[in-house]
Amino acid sequence: MPYLILIAVLGAWLGFANQLFQIPVLALAFPLGLSWIAFRAYSWKRAFFTGWLAGTLACTGCLYWMVVPVAVYSNLPWYVALPCPVLAGGALGLYYAGFCVAMYHAGRRVDGVLLCVLAGMLWTCMEQLMGVMFTGFPWMNLASAFVPWPVFTQLASVIGAYALSGLFVMLAVAALLYSTIRGATLLGVALLMIICGFGVYRLQAYAPEGREFIVGLVQGNVDQSLKWNPKYQTKTVTSYMELSRDSILKGKPDLVVWPETAMPFYFQDDTVYGRSVRRFARKSGTAILTGAPAYKVTDPAKRRYVLFNRAFLVDGEGMDTGKYDKEHLVPFGEYMPLEDFMPFEKLVQAAGNFKPGNGNEPIRVKDVPFGVLVCYEAIFPELAQKQVANGAQLLVNISNDAWFGETAAPMQHLALTALRALEQGRWIARCTNTGITAFIDPLGRFDSIAPQFVPVFLNGTVRAVSGVTVFHKIQPWLGPVLAVSTLLWFAWIIISRRKKTNTLTKNS
Repeated sequence: MPYLILIAVLGAWLGFANQLFQIPVLALAFPLGLSWIAFRAYSWKRAFFTGWLAGTLACTGCLYWMVVPVAVYSNLPWYVALPCPVLAGGALGLYYAGFCVAMYHAGRRVDGVLLCVLAGMLWTCMEQLMGVMFTGFPWMNLASAFVPWPVFTQLASVIGAYALSGLFVMLAVAALLYSTIRGATLLGVALLMIICGFGVYRLQAYAPEGREFIVGLVQGNVDQSLKWNPKYQTKTVTSYMELSRDSILKGKPDLVVWPETAMPFYFQDDTVYGRSVRRFARKSGTAILTGAPAYKVTDPAKRRYVLFNRAFLVDGEGMDTGKYDKEHLVPFGEYMPLEDFMPFEKLVQAAGNFKPGNGNEPIRVKDVPFGVLVCYEAIFPELAQKQVANGAQLLVNISNDAWFGETAAPMQHLALTALRALEQGRWIARCTNTGITAFIDPLGRFDSIAPQFVPVFLNGTVRAVSGVTVFHKIQPWLGPVLAVSTLLWFAWIIISRRKKTNTLTKNS
């Protein structure tokens, strides 16, 4: 089945964001190819292996950028870096192998359009599992491929990105089986009409609401290899203040945002650099949100402490008035799983291993509560959900995508972030070190984008939204209900088929 593997792999490589060209609809070839593999396999073992191979190749090609932070910024040899996307792809490939095995059995037990529906439900459960297993890594979210075409993604505000991926899989399987299953074509047309029809309606009916709030995003473009060099700190701080001054003079923002760990020192300490930033905020009368490492002493006598990846808020009077400690850390980047058994240290060039924060609440600027998402926290629906549930009326995502270099990763990260805006119906102000810095509206559209790899500021007007989406209301129980329903249905299919086989054997 080499050509089926090729269909699935090319669908992923060209459908998801990449540096060559992206055609979102081609992403449907990924689940189509995997389903085709399952239906053509002569055994579940064959379906598993072939599905794993296709999934591994697809994920390896989409995650090739993992080589850059490992080889370039952690100074590990290339023979260590090159296998990283392959290993990550192989691990993610197991999910797609499981999908193929499930579809192998479903294809032999389910008739009609129910097979298409089951495929969508299985895929939704698979993506949900990707988001929680082994700390979670839902990077290959199928719905994210369609972010460049907003008309196809608006249903995320009702059912969320995972379930929207499931609808796309139903559409793909219906297209695959149009000539063999009665009603598959009708189902495909109906799904397309629902997805696009709701998209057109929501795009046309959207009316901006809420208090206007001006935000300035500062993209410092600081060289990652020099960022943690103490000799470079003065230039870093000066650069951010100069860009912020230009932002304030041009747009008079209510808040200026600097990226994740923009300040490569302990901002909480009374240092010359920290004092200069607070003095700048006081003189300009503008609140500043900046990322920096932070610590908490746990045992003064033994000099023990824990570290956090923190966002600090300095108000217009130069006072520290809020903070957010990153809750979902990057394994192998911000902490080392099984550290005692690893032959190398973590990839982040900082003072030590971070610990996850907890008890974070939205931060207020001029009585407007906004939720903070640090770096890849924006790929997890539950974290944005938590911030909005706690009262956040807009979201700020600070990140440092300099680790990825000139690869497809920043584009993929941006697309996943846009899904959080859709799901929660919130503006997202996204500030990064090297790009992609952008403003995303509640419809998942890019209101404005800054060019990559240049020091620049980007001012934008966002709105503080108090209403919530349908997805926000149903999110706490939507995932569990879909998972349990799918498992019970699939179990019933397997059991009922076995009973039928046993009955036929006895009668014969």
